[in-house]
Amino acid sequence: MDHDFLYDGAPDPVLVDLGRNLFFDPILSGNRNISCGTCHDPAFGSGDGLALGIGEGGAGAGPQRVTADPVTGRVPRNAQPLWNIGARSYLSLFHDGRVEALQDLGPADKIRNPAGADLPADVSSPLAAQAFFPVTSPIEMAGQYGENPIANAAHHEKRQEIWDHLADQVADIPEYLRILRASFPEITDKEHVTYGHIADALAAFQTTAFRSDESPFDRVLRTGELSTLTQAAQDGLTLFYGAARCASCHSGPLLTDHKFHAIAVPQIGPGKGHGGDMSYLAATGLAGRMEDEGRNRVTGNPDDLFAFRTPSLRNVALTGPWGHSGAFESLEDMVRHHLDPLASLTDFNASDVALPSLNHVQRLGARGSQLRFVPLEVDRRYAFEMRDTWVMTSPQLRQRIADRNALSPMELTDQEIANLVAFLHALTDPTAVNRSHMIPASVASGLPPQPDRNH
Repeated sequence: MDHDFLYDGAPDPVLVDLGRNLFFDPILSGNRNISCGTCHDPAFGSGDGLALGIGEGGAGAGPQRVTADPVTGRVPRNAQPLWNIGARSYLSLFHDGRVEALQDLGPADKIRNPAGADLPADVSSPLAAQAFFPVTSPIEMAGQYGENPIANAAHHEKRQEIWDHLADQVADIPEYLRILRASFPEITDKEHVTYGHIADALAAFQTTAFRSDESPFDRVLRTGELSTLTQAAQDGLTLFYGAARCASCHSGPLLTDHKFHAIAVPQIGPGKGHGGDMSYLAATGLAGRMEDEGRNRVTGNPDDLFAFRTPSLRNVALTGPWGHSGAFESLEDMVRHHLDPLASLTDFNASDVALPSLNHVQRLGARGSQLRFVPLEVDRRYAFEMRDTWVMTSPQLRQRIADRNALSPMELTDQEIANLVAFLHALTDPTAVNRSHMIPASVASGLPPQPDRNH
């Protein structure tokens, strides 16, 4: 129903058009080379088709993305799909829910977020609040220290400086200022533009652009007629809501309980730098903690260690690789993991996961008192690449993940698993397979829209 979505499902078309331009415009990145749409590509299930993406410094689209400029590493988590992200039931966002509406707090503290009180108090929704943070990440959109003013501010965690700079950057473009004035009555001159206006426009666009409810399963919900599904999908539906107990977490119209669960999904890549383990530093001489402790780093609750939010299963067949780290390259493997997470974790070989090569890598160095980035030495390249498999090759770190698993083993036959996968494919909206038509031919900044399919 429309009232279940922000703006009652029908935001101002002018605001949506503004958000569409900004979503695909690299103007919101420090080096003006990446957009929101680069990692949330409408041709790849609103993700990027990669287990762990190449953010700032990359070129190309989806699985063909490569490093064009030196990078410091991979984006540490899988790009989350955006289907139906404008639903009001999304009170928390990101894999760990670090942007979250807290209904029991006062108006000034209504959204928990990494910036705390620095986030403007009048942010309209968690979805708008989410847009404040990828632009502050050096590895995602800001760039590295020394490359541009936004990157320098990000290095020192001066978020407000970043948001002000981006607002000025957008407002200085006459066409954007014109649309902003048409969308927000309080804007009469460019000095009145804030990053909050940009975030609202991005939220309005996402609310409409990624709405999806035309799958075969939706026809069942509307008509009650199961014959619209294949027999395998019907049998899978019966398992999903019955003996397989999938719906205990994947519940409701979006097939998510919006909660956080630890199910021992393997970690590939360097994670978010959590934990106290220093074994990687000791073995390689390269700085960095290698773990991703998930929801625990938001709540501080030990029960939340290695817990991640239940993903919506809408269009799930389009959104691989699967898992918060993109560890599973097939949907069937992701299903099988749920049946015996500990056995799956034990058998998992991180070296089998295909990750794009990082051909140009840099590291933070120093000359005297000046920090600067320098190319990673050739003889240290192997040590750097060990980050991709470090957690899974460490018995101690692997066991930490295993110890928090909350799922009990379950036995299903190969045919039952195939039927479950068939049902999951019945959640695919045909209109969602490729929505590249929403990428504008040009944007108001004059920069090439991203993702760039001509690379």
